[in-house]
Amino acid sequence: MAGRVGMGFDVHAFSDDAGRRLVLGGVELAEGRGLAGHSDADVVAHAVADALLGAAGLGDLGDHFPDTDPAWAGADSLTLVARVVEQVRAGGWHPANVDCTVLLESPRLGPHRSRMQERLTEVVGAPVSVKATTAEGLGFIGRGEGVACWAVALVEA
Repeated sequence: MAGRVGMGFDVHAFSDDAGRRLVLGGVELAEGRGLAGHSDADVVAHAVADALLGAAGLGDLGDHFPDTDPAWAGADSLTLVARVVEQVRAGGWHPANVDCTVLLESPRLGPHRSRMQERLTEVVGAPVSVKATTAEGLGFIGRGEGVACWAVALVEA
């Protein structure tokens, strides 16, 4: 069986818009400020989508869902991931697993991690693990200005 690995990364700053929701891994977190972005700014879903696209050799998220296209304004990022999975499968690949590391100072992801993994696994159709760490107070993440996520995906033919 042939396999390929892809890496995804995304970062978004926290929004000053008090009405903006914080969505990570398809889960809304009530205890945090929302992230600025064209869609719902779910950095975890975006990194997962980019990792899958990269593994299948299908470009990146911006190629498929540009932030200049009003059709994606406010979009649910799990919908984008589902479309990416369809494209990956159409290309003759199927996801085997995805692993994510979220970098943020707050809120704490522990209480939400299992739900994030469940939601992402359901959409990807393969196991998705989510881990979290802090920047130990360093840089823009450490100052609480935003959230970043790295993801690695394995796809098989």
